[in-house]
Amino acid sequence: MKTAIRWNTANRSFLSSRYSPLMKLFKKILIANRGEIAVRIIRACREMDIRTVAVFSDIEREALHVRLADESICIGPANPSYSYLNIPAVLSAAEVTDSEAIHPGYGFLSENPQFAEACATSGITFIGPTSDNIRSGGDKSKARQIMKRKGIPVVPGSDGPVTTEEAALKAVKKIGFPVIFKASAGGGGRGMRIVSEESELIQAFHMAQREAVAAFSNGELYVEKYLSSIKHVEVQIISAGKGNVIHLGERDCSVQRRHQKLIEESPSPIVTEKFRKKLGELAVKAAKALKYKNVGTIEFIVDQDQNIYFMEINTRVQVEHPVTEEITGVDIIKEQIKIAAGLPLSYKQSQIKPSGHSMECRINAEDPEKFIPSPGRITLFVPPGGPGVRVDTAAYSGWVVPSQYDSMIAKLIVRGKNREESISRMKRALDEFIIEGIRTTIPFHKKVLNNPDFLKGNFNTDLVEKMLHPEVEKPRPAEAPDEKVEAS
Repeated sequence: MKTAIRWNTANRSFLSSRYSPLMKLFKKILIANRGEIAVRIIRACREMDIRTVAVFSDIEREALHVRLADESICIGPANPSYSYLNIPAVLSAAEVTDSEAIHPGYGFLSENPQFAEACATSGITFIGPTSDNIRSGGDKSKARQIMKRKGIPVVPGSDGPVTTEEAALKAVKKIGFPVIFKASAGGGGRGMRIVSEESELIQAFHMAQREAVAAFSNGELYVEKYLSSIKHVEVQIISAGKGNVIHLGERDCSVQRRHQKLIEESPSPIVTEKFRKKLGELAVKAAKALKYKNVGTIEFIVDQDQNIYFMEINTRVQVEHPVTEEITGVDIIKEQIKIAAGLPLSYKQSQIKPSGHSMECRINAEDPEKFIPSPGRITLFVPPGGPGVRVDTAAYSGWVVPSQYDSMIAKLIVRGKNREESISRMKRALDEFIIEGIRTTIPFHKKVLNNPDFLKGNFNTDLVEKMLHPEVEKPRPAEAPDEKVEAS
């Protein structure tokens, strides 16, 4: 592979002569990602006086993360299998640039235990959890079993993976319809199928298995009771290891399509202080059960009776992490870097005092009605501003949105003193957001924010489905999500 290196020394004056207490951290970090998360990490590193290296595929030479980093290096062609997912290429880039650590962002190699191990073997720090953490979290069936042993409630389901039609049928008869097949190695809605009656079971089993193999090279499935009218609530945790864990409160991620999150907010409209305390305690208990280290998210579902069930753990920084940052004041990316460098937690649990309300809309380059990707050149890009508005993006006027990667081009985050102000501010910011040359999901977000159930906080994970298909009463089979790899 021919490797091109570009040095961006004109971009920045590194203050090596000025002493900083953060200088004990890494001097240089390579970001094994692209798009808005790469830009987000570069900005955190710059504030910590850490130099950065951007990697890019050959169609992204003019990408914003490449322009902002101190150094940049091409690691292969547009196909992510030969660039952003190419472990030897990423490690070679780190070695040739003398990078001490690698931040994987989310998606791509962020939850690949082999990559974490390869970094350690190469003497490069992986800024994330341990490879054992990633394996335990990545195997959803195994994680369920660990939680059950520790007394953490899980959704009724199979005791382990189901590998045959007969085993699937036996498990389903024990659980009762409706059920959902899930990929043990899954995430982002891939390898999931809802089954409402026995006649659908065999076909759904094989379809979920094929999707799991295609997405994760692992066709192992487990089955759970399908709970309708549920909320998806997750808790942000930070751990320095050895049981030293804190949580940063919850995020409500119930506005979804194809099991992909579209709008996130914190605090959740259904959560009381007493309930929040219970959620936080369960999340910390789950992290300790896995001997977790670094940043992660414990995901729960909450039913109509406010029963809490563990769903999974995401062993990486989440797309929606800014929501938590806005209400806690904690820079989650910086905490990742500090923990990876061996520093203790910057906060005690008693110091975490969330205030106000924050909300995030994921802006995708998609047709807002058909949800078909809309790549192409952005002819005009004017992000909104004003009080309480934050935009995390790598887009700009003249940038070409590539078709090879996830369609999310921006995250619009707002903060208000309460949920009502947050919603009003988000509506205003969406109205101000100008993106021309491509189609985006901004009109869809406006519809959601004007939905009466959303405004009242009286909604579940089926909100979008009801908006798009109001005539459907029974659970629809889970649609296959878009075949992209970054966002989750």
